Amino acid sequence: MRCQPVCPPHSPTDLSELLAAGTKEVHEKAENTQFVKDFLRGRIRKELFKLGDVALYYTYEAMEEEIERNKDHPDFSPLYFPELNRRDALSRDLDYFYGEDWRERVSCSPATQRYVERIHQVGQEEPVLLVAHAYTRYMGDLSGGQVLKKVAQRALKLPSTGEGVYFYQFDGIHSAKAFKQLYRSRMNELELDMATKDRLVAEAVLAFQFNMEVRKGKGRER
Repeated sequence: MRCQPVCPPHSPTDLSELLAAGTKEVHEKAENTQFVKDFLRGRIRKELFKLGDVALYYTYEAMEEEIERNKDHPDFSPLYFPELNRRDALSRDLDYFYGEDWRERVSCSPATQRYVERIHQVGQEEPVLLVAHAYTRYMGDLSGGQVLKKVAQRALKLPSTGEGVYFYQFDGIHSAKAFKQLYRSRMNELELDMATKDRLVAEAVLAFQFNMEVRKGKGRER
């Protein structure tokens, strides 16, 4: 009887695989927060939903400012997709919920401000780490956006024409699945050593933690 060679366990080197594996635990934790559970069950208070949009606006304003600043940087340029931008969509949602003077009526919470400051820091000092923040936010938006949109429309009795949930609509992306595949392939083409990839995984974990802190903050503001 011949002994069959034992194949060593697969050790991912692609950035997309490393990010998926490295954030699996914190991703599951984020998905199981009370806020997310309540949201998916349609238990959404309108004021809390509005505060969520405010936090998202400040987050995407910072991220898209840094993405624009670094759109030609070799460590980020392959991931420059303006069709992902969410700031203007969120602005329209806030117009709907608060009125055109919403900027005078809302403020950035302390938890959101910490997240915003970190995004600006990496964008200005280490643009490669911006990849982790873009990956965490945009891939999540594309993955669950349509489900969350329908839940919000039903629970909050929002118009079927899109007002209040423009954030979840990606008009320039026809197939979320195909776009996510493209995005991951572009990430994998970045010329990065393993040490940098490990730092990106750590930064993505941090991004998830920032998002959870923002959600906790909204819960305290109820």
